[in-house]
Amino acid sequence: MLDRRSFLLGSAATMALLPAAATGAVPVSRTHRVGAAGLTAPLEIVDDPYGVPHIRAQSIPDAFFGQGYVVARDRLFQIDLAHRRELGRLAEAFGAEFAAHDAAARLFHFRGDLDAELARVPAEILACARAYAAGINARIDEVLGDPALLPLEYAILGVRPLKWDVREMVLARGTSFGGVEDEVRRARLAGMGLLELDAVMAPLRPEWPLSVPEGLNAAAVSEADLGVLRLGGLPFGSLVPEPEPGPQPSPLAGTDERSNAGSNAWTVGPSRTATGRPILANDPHLGIGGFGPRHVAHLSAPGLDVIGGGAPGLPGIMQGHTDRFAFGRTNFHIDQEDLFVLELHPDDPERYRHGDGWRRFERVEISVPVKGGAPHSATLRYAVQGPVVSHDPARRRATALAAVELQPGASGAFAMIAINLARDWASLRGAFRFHPSPTNFHYADVDGNHGWQVIGFVPVRRKGEGLMPVPGDGRYDWTGLRDFRSLPSEYNPAKGWFASANQNNLPEGWPRDRIPAFSFRDPYRYERVASVLSAQPRHSLADSIALLHDTLSTPARQLIALLPARGSAGAQPAIAMLRGWDGRLDADSGPAALFQILWRELGERMLAALVPERARALVDEISPSVLLGLLADPDRRLGPDPAAARDALFDAALAAAWGSAREQLGPDPAAWRWGTLHQVRIQHPLSRIPAIAAAFPPIEGGGSGGDSYTVMARWVRRGRGWNVSGGASYFQVIDVGAWDNSLMLNLPGQSNDPRSSHYRDHYASWIQGEMQPMLFSRAAVDARARGRTILRP
Repeated sequence: MLDRRSFLLGSAATMALLPAAATGAVPVSRTHRVGAAGLTAPLEIVDDPYGVPHIRAQSIPDAFFGQGYVVARDRLFQIDLAHRRELGRLAEAFGAEFAAHDAAARLFHFRGDLDAELARVPAEILACARAYAAGINARIDEVLGDPALLPLEYAILGVRPLKWDVREMVLARGTSFGGVEDEVRRARLAGMGLLELDAVMAPLRPEWPLSVPEGLNAAAVSEADLGVLRLGGLPFGSLVPEPEPGPQPSPLAGTDERSNAGSNAWTVGPSRTATGRPILANDPHLGIGGFGPRHVAHLSAPGLDVIGGGAPGLPGIMQGHTDRFAFGRTNFHIDQEDLFVLELHPDDPERYRHGDGWRRFERVEISVPVKGGAPHSATLRYAVQGPVVSHDPARRRATALAAVELQPGASGAFAMIAINLARDWASLRGAFRFHPSPTNFHYADVDGNHGWQVIGFVPVRRKGEGLMPVPGDGRYDWTGLRDFRSLPSEYNPAKGWFASANQNNLPEGWPRDRIPAFSFRDPYRYERVASVLSAQPRHSLADSIALLHDTLSTPARQLIALLPARGSAGAQPAIAMLRGWDGRLDADSGPAALFQILWRELGERMLAALVPERARALVDEISPSVLLGLLADPDRRLGPDPAAARDALFDAALAAAWGSAREQLGPDPAAWRWGTLHQVRIQHPLSRIPAIAAAFPPIEGGGSGGDSYTVMARWVRRGRGWNVSGGASYFQVIDVGAWDNSLMLNLPGQSNDPRSSHYRDHYASWIQGEMQPMLFSRAAVDARARGRTILRP
């Protein structure tokens, strides 16, 4: 267990950076003193050629200390900026424009007893979390002591990194709100009498009849009900001396593509692999274009040996393998947020109707420090359901947010540690108690077993399904949470494999009153994975790599089958090019580029035909299944002669797409390439600041295949050019038991520092789909060591 006194008082440590040698014995090349408070015994970090640090500790908490240290070494500004944002401490560093964001962040801090929350956590897990924070702090002490080691952003922006405390991991929980925006959209459509249009954009999966909750005045719901949730991205543009022309994406804002959140994962049992050992593959789909969302590390100590990708700033490994089992994850779907509409008292706007009477808001007055100015004062309010996000006395109306992450026991800060400490399927079930976020957890072990368990916390609603805002008078309040024990699982499936790709994977006959969400994704990726795995009786690592990079598009193939026999003079060249195409969205494919331009044209034209002007701000995207369905079988929504309207729309889109392709790619169709448009450009999230842009050169030059619906997911933002804005930046393919055969990629590299050789060293390999070794055994790591760091308390 971590020694508390050592953690608080700290000590000196010695770091030695050493070059690799063929024998594994390496001479010291440089030695200097660094602070390492919290470390209880000497610790070695071996860096391999791919930038992966292999941490060798004498105790499990010290291994997590090492992880905190190396993530701060490679990604300090990334985790520090996120830490500031979640704590509500941006304005003290960057100015008054950030104060409203700070107040909003503090509104969503956990309001319960932090000591009680920490007491829920087993001592061995809590010790690891404390050690992780201490490791970050040790690196902060080191770089503050030697400014030459500071990431470049700090001198440019004139700020210093914040120290970490495990209590803050429980306090700030990173609540998400996407489901609430969907609730408001549906209610607003219902208020317009256009609720059926919601299915154009986001069909419910599984199917479910939409209706306005009893007691809700849908016509009164507006975007204002989202209140502080509408603040958007952080205003770093305020630090730019001359604002750049044109619209600019907000730094650190999430993607606006509703159809893209997800991942792929599969496990193949030993009866269906070429080696007779299980194989596990996984590729989390996250934003691409800014900071890398994964950092790979290897933690080892007596009783612990785990490697894989972790989320910078979160202790532990999210997907990877231990010495006993491999594990991966994809997003499952649980509706974990609800918006409650509160009626304010006519004479006292600090009271709201609840039950048979009126309750008073809990009010908290806060003062947000502001750089170069007076503190920003704000009033935070809380209702019985949760934080009050809007408060409008003039309308006698307020809204409150209920979120799973804000409930007692729902911090995810300790989940990865618990999973990493598990030894088998049985002990993982104890770890799942600490994992609130909705996840398909994949597992395969050295004994040949493989399994799937849905994990996450499900709110128990007194009434309703969570599809629209509901009255906050108590009728729809939450009454508790269910955990993984109420969710589906499978162990050693008879078919010999299991896959998830964010599709509706609730078992057939799942009780209708236990459906956790209606937002499962289009099944295209899953169906492709399933068709490949079911046809491969001897699946290999190479097969998994190929499948992770598969570019076959089911929507493209379906569209090809719907092409008209003949078109107008303007449309006919597009028809001719697409008709013989195989539907693969390869980077070097001309038809793939034309298809993407056509797909956007068809979507925009079909939306214009289906959605009245007054609703287009709400319904601004069309589901691929709806688009393809109307092209195949047009109905009265397209007018009195649906087939003629479909034909005219299709022909016009084909002609426009051909013309647009010529404008964007040149007059020679033989030279067209999807990768020419679909570029992968990675830049610092604060690159609008000239000094940041100058110090952090963009990583670019490669084009990619794929799109939202291919297994190799590489999506673009709606209406914002063609650059890749998200997809699978981290890949892993794991040979269970023969661990050194495993492979990985982490775009663009392990380090955010342009002075590092690992700033972009995975970029070219990622573009080409060339996986890199995930070295694991001590012998394999030592044989290829590139540097060693020794920390001594």
